Amino acid sequence: MKKVFFVFLMIICCGLNSIAQQTTKAPASRPKIGLVLGGGGAKGAAAVGVLKEIERVGIPIDYIAGTSIGSIIGGLYAKGYRANDIDTLFRSQDWLSLMADRDTTLMGKVFKEEDGVYYLFGFPVRRKAGTGANEAFGLLHGDHIYNFLDTLVAHSPVQRGLQQKVIPFACVAFDIRKQQEIVIDTGSLARNMRASMAIPGVFKPILLDTMTLVDGGMINNLPVDVVRKMGADIVIAIDLQQNKHDDYHSPLAFLKGMGGVLDWLAERPDIKKYNVNRTQADIYINPNLGSYSVKDFNVKAIKDMIRIGEETGKQYQRQLTELLSKVGKGS
Repeated sequence: MKKVFFVFLMIICCGLNSIAQQTTKAPASRPKIGLVLGGGGAKGAAAVGVLKEIERVGIPIDYIAGTSIGSIIGGLYAKGYRANDIDTLFRSQDWLSLMADRDTTLMGKVFKEEDGVYYLFGFPVRRKAGTGANEAFGLLHGDHIYNFLDTLVAHSPVQRGLQQKVIPFACVAFDIRKQQEIVIDTGSLARNMRASMAIPGVFKPILLDTMTLVDGGMINNLPVDVVRKMGADIVIAIDLQQNKHDDYHSPLAFLKGMGGVLDWLAERPDIKKYNVNRTQADIYINPNLGSYSVKDFNVKAIKDMIRIGEETGKQYQRQLTELLSKVGKGS
């Protein structure tokens, strides 16, 4: 995995030399454009394809808000990675192993304890008592994906001086204790992205101050309202949900039957907010991903969904070009 990651870094280093020293500062007079990236697991590959078309038109992005996989794409974009870089990232990673924290050296062993962690067929299931403060332990603790994101952020084009400005970015998480939306725009970017994608019942929550944070898709899977509050005058939203709101693909599906949240589930504030937000985008893009699911991280599915995203983006070329003519390119 490390070898693949460093190959990915070498590829993007070559690609980013051509944009070195560019500034993203926009003229103060033009309307500010916000990009919203919705949640959807593996279907985020389609958002990358759409993003490539937005870049080809030359739309300047001033603010970004994302949820779940959208927070990962958006956070990396804010730090200077571009659509082709993220395309390479999606195609080159073994996402299932990365997110599952599966130790492939232990796959042949039914039960194994190593470094204070108990593994079942290579999957971490429990931390040994007395091994430290992190004894609170989910089925998947998410250390691999956190470390991966942290390394990407540390080696981002902005950090390496290839771009001069970070695009303002916020992501959405859900405080499962207080059952409320949390918008995170400060602190560790890797931690924030990891919190926004922490599917309850699958990933260990992120503890931040007094909050217990899980996947933001539980409350706001298409945060158009968030990017508006950040200052966006015009919003482009990429929605990965199918059939308006696909309950099966929602993180909430993992919580059905859990008594502590049944009353909250009955109200489903995420659907209400989603239905409002998707009508509030100036350009609403919803790729038709057919039967692809949040779990389809295999190479062929990723390739197909990126292609679908690009084809969908081309369908919005007229609207995007008209938008560009209104606001100017900026730089």
